[in-house]
Amino acid sequence: MYKRIKNILDSTLGQNVILEIPKDSKMGHFATPIAFILAKQENKNPKEIAEEIKNKLQNIREFEIITTLNGFINLKLSDEFLSQVAEDSLKNQDNFAKDENQHQKILLEFVSANPTGPLHIGHARGAIFGDTLARIGKYLGYEIQKEYYINDSGSQIEMLGYSIFIAGQKILKDSGKQKEILDLPFIEGQEMKKVEVSYPKDYYKGEYIVDLANEAIEKFGSEIFSFKEFDKEFVYSNEKIIPKTIQKLSDFGVEKMLDLIKDNLKNANIVFDNFISEKSLMKDFVPVLTKLRENNAIYNDEKEHSKIWLKSTLKGDEKDRVIVRDSSCPTYLCGDIIYHNDKFMRGFDKYINIWGADHHGYIARIKASIDFLGYDSNKLEIILSQMVSLLKGGKPYKMSKRAGNFILMQDIIDEIGADALRFVFLSKKADTHLEFDIDVLKNEDSNNPIYYINYANARIHTILGKSTAKEMYDFSNLDSMWKDLLIYALLLPKILEGAFSERALQKLPEYLKNLASKLHFCYNSSKILNNPNEGSIISILKIVSLSITTGLSLMGITAKTKM
Repeated sequence: MYKRIKNILDSTLGQNVILEIPKDSKMGHFATPIAFILAKQENKNPKEIAEEIKNKLQNIREFEIITTLNGFINLKLSDEFLSQVAEDSLKNQDNFAKDENQHQKILLEFVSANPTGPLHIGHARGAIFGDTLARIGKYLGYEIQKEYYINDSGSQIEMLGYSIFIAGQKILKDSGKQKEILDLPFIEGQEMKKVEVSYPKDYYKGEYIVDLANEAIEKFGSEIFSFKEFDKEFVYSNEKIIPKTIQKLSDFGVEKMLDLIKDNLKNANIVFDNFISEKSLMKDFVPVLTKLRENNAIYNDEKEHSKIWLKSTLKGDEKDRVIVRDSSCPTYLCGDIIYHNDKFMRGFDKYINIWGADHHGYIARIKASIDFLGYDSNKLEIILSQMVSLLKGGKPYKMSKRAGNFILMQDIIDEIGADALRFVFLSKKADTHLEFDIDVLKNEDSNNPIYYINYANARIHTILGKSTAKEMYDFSNLDSMWKDLLIYALLLPKILEGAFSERALQKLPEYLKNLASKLHFCYNSSKILNNPNEGSIISILKIVSLSITTGLSLMGITAKTKM
């Protein structure tokens, strides 16, 4: 509907017309300030131009009344046009609010949390935003692939193995099955010592590490945690030598954590198309470095010749960045450069990354590397997701013992459900701080937005179950509030387009709350069953339900028909 009206104005006036929705529907269903723009171009009074435009639009059947006010042009839609749009919407529900004119191929990467622990609520915000962006984009016709980049290479993975080893040592010591205990990690050059078990400061803690250690004992036997086994064989990993036991525990831990992460995501109604392993991309380490060197993008450190720097200052970064350490070990940035090289080689039209807000300083160096590799960094869009503060009964939510030092995404899903979590995480723009109280989301009242919207849809289905009236599309005798409700319900395509193009997904939950509010107002203000216009009202209610159901579905939420 909105697009149809805008296209009429654009073609009639030969301009890209700004089309607005007046706050007061008495002014009209739509309004445009185009007369002010043309007045500047033609050096004429906007009131005069508004009258000229009014005359051009007089015989267009989509408009019933056209008025001007101080240069603004207000448009009231005709009952004939509303009838046509309403009937088409209900007869083609599978295509409601869709747009088949978008053909862009997009690679969307999000979450990409290290596989060293369960997902926390910070991860959840980016996960829900990314999944919903993909859902809306696909609905609008974009070809989108959702991708998770697995950081399964580097020191954090070794740290996971050492953490599991320490936990296993403690389990066996406490059970009396093992007396010789190792102190980890070993400082280079220091002798191995048999001492009491303790977690080093930076290692992973929490009940999940203990669970992993118990699972490792079950799979490999307690021998994997013995001193003799530990000192038996060493392997080359991440440009250094580590015990094979640690590599085995690291690989085991990554596999288990990935299974847990995928399970957490599935419980939030999120499924990825691709999982890309950093370790698998390391085969491109030399080719990518060669390409960077050929493009004069890197240089060796004068003092530590094996250390390699990226000339990121040439592309606007505040300083050059190390991509290979003096130990010849690639940095985290190096892995990301190799990954983005792989991305751009796959030939998408656009690449979107959703990162945590703490990655703001990382943007310039990644874009610099993309340019140095010979690609167009303007094709990469980075969306930053701000942190989340969680309350329970007005007080800070307690950290999870299982996680150690953060709030688990799964814990919140278990407490309030995936639907409520998804809704509240989409209720504010991604780059703004989000704070919410989970107790509010348990309330069955208007303070709980997901309950409020579902209640509106359930009310509609209760009426539909009782009504025997046949659908009618004659809205000429209806009170204006019903027409306003219909027009607002038909605005979903505009909301979806704006939410996706502006990356402002909060527009969708806000729209659904407003639509529910308008429905509740009409429901409480007018008799519906046995109303002379019951058939016409039933048609409007079905369209409202269609908008609610479609909108919630694109947020990953199933609309309720009973409460």
